[in-house]
Amino acid sequence: MARSAVFEAETPRYEQWFPDHAAAYSAEMAALYELMPTPGFALEVGVGTGRFAAPLGVAVGIDPAEAMLAQARARGILCVRGTAEALPFRDGAFDHVLIVTTICFVDDPRRMLAEARRVLRPDGAAVIGFIDRATPLGQFYLDHREKSVFYREATFFSATEVRDLLAGAGFGTCDWRQTLAGPLAEVTEREPILPGFGTGAFVAVRAAAPARRG
Repeated sequence: MARSAVFEAETPRYEQWFPDHAAAYSAEMAALYELMPTPGFALEVGVGTGRFAAPLGVAVGIDPAEAMLAQARARGILCVRGTAEALPFRDGAFDHVLIVTTICFVDDPRRMLAEARRVLRPDGAAVIGFIDRATPLGQFYLDHREKSVFYREATFFSATEVRDLLAGAGFGTCDWRQTLAGPLAEVTEREPILPGFGTGAFVAVRAAAPARRG
């Protein structure tokens, strides 16, 4: 919960990032769109102001920052205040779960992914977007995080680490996309969406939730 305080206090600054970096936002959205299953009843964990949930057709969002949720509600999202590690939903409640950049801010990413797995129906999928620490832009964020009100307390992961976390939470087959290969300040047009990971700083992955046995 402590990491959410900055988002509560700095919601306007968070919102301003999107018009200030419209081309990067467009590329991130495109990568997620390629992987987001449709149709389906979906949840976004760490919904923020609804910048990803609303255009991707996600119906429900959860976040600990009430100021963020107010804006997500205005975008048509049904919002619940809560944390990623203790989702207040029944087992198998959702067809899909969306998690965008949230993994670097939660206290326990393993618990978050286990909870996401729990609330997914059998054969559902989680779609996760994050900054890959093992790329040049990811390393830039890491090296300069003390200068960012949002990232100074973030924990960045590489794509291989996220892959291992997903496997540990019981997810199966993964499908990967990547974009944003250059410095963020130089992104003035939407960059291409490529398969895999290792080059693009923004990585999206769709991880299948196989039916539980027994």
